[in-house]
Amino acid sequence: MTTVRMDQLSWVEYARRVREDATVVLLPCGATEQHGPHLPLGTDALLASAIAEDVATRLGALVAPALSYGYKSQPKCGGGQHFCGTTSLDGQTLVALVRDAVREFARHGVTRLVLVDGHYENQWFLTEGIQLALRELGEGHPLRVMRLEHWDFCTQATLDSVFPDGFPGFALEHAAVIETSLMLHYLPQLVRLDLIPDDGPADFPPYDIYPSRTEWVPPSGVLSSARGASAEKGARMAMDICEGIAAAIRTEFLG
Repeated sequence: MTTVRMDQLSWVEYARRVREDATVVLLPCGATEQHGPHLPLGTDALLASAIAEDVATRLGALVAPALSYGYKSQPKCGGGQHFCGTTSLDGQTLVALVRDAVREFARHGVTRLVLVDGHYENQWFLTEGIQLALRELGEGHPLRVMRLEHWDFCTQATLDSVFPDGFPGFALEHAAVIETSLMLHYLPQLVRLDLIPDDGPADFPPYDIYPSRTEWVPPSGVLSSARGASAEKGARMAMDICEGIAAAIRTEFLG
């Protein structure tokens, strides 16, 4: 059986795929961060990797090992840094990590690279790492890079069906219906439905305070209720997400 995972290939086969076939490589980017009592600390990287592998099977692409540490958890979208197990990077560290990874893929001969982000706080640090790497590689280098956040590919019709009482917004969906449903679809053995708390939705003011006001965050770390999550909803959203990402890659890289 052919694998889509780079880390399960020999260097010889990997070199052939990227240099002779110009194979698209997907790089999942996540975090190690609390996701309430019912989801694992690795949820962001696990979902980014599962989605990337799902997309790769549709395109004949490859999936690199995930970058599993992300930028600092923020109270209004990740609960914050005060939770045990949340293990984060300074912004400059994440930028340097992404810059180095992008340059290494360029050295391998990769010409089409897709960063699949699964951690809300990562976005601009991934962007900076990509831009610094491309600047160092020079204008004539053939590498092209796409960066995306996978949840942006959920269609409005699907969100309306998943949230019949109203969508609370992606920031408040931390460890809630979307992530729990996607985990039930891809990795149900890691979900503890019996431990879903009744917290949320959190009510944050339209500003931030430093040091962070930990009392703003529900004690469980869940920002809106995950009750109502299901594998069926996860499958519906996964279909949207993976078809949307595959279509974007075809448009930009395979057209």
